[in-house]
Amino acid sequence: MLEQYEAALENWIGEVVAHGDDDALFASGYLQGHIAVVLSELDIEGDCSYVALEDKVKSCMLLAKDELNEGDFKLVDTAWLELKNRLK
Repeated sequence: MLEQYEAALENWIGEVVAHGDDDALFASGYLQGHIAVVLSELDIEGDCSYVALEDKVKSCMLLAKDELNEGDFKLVDTAWLELKNRLK
């Protein structure tokens, strides 16, 4: 399952790099770092379910909300929603 998540992430990032604007590049890059950490944690924990992935990313998004200004957080949140739809 992790391989499917990684492949979807790579495909999505590739599309953003090829077609996205500066905001999309920022948001996807920011999110990519968090997703990479989440996937590593899931691998170590042995729980590769979509629910576990989503729960961990929700925690990351709470951190992002504190770390980023409102506009940047909205970009990252929108990027997560787009990626999340591909991961389902």
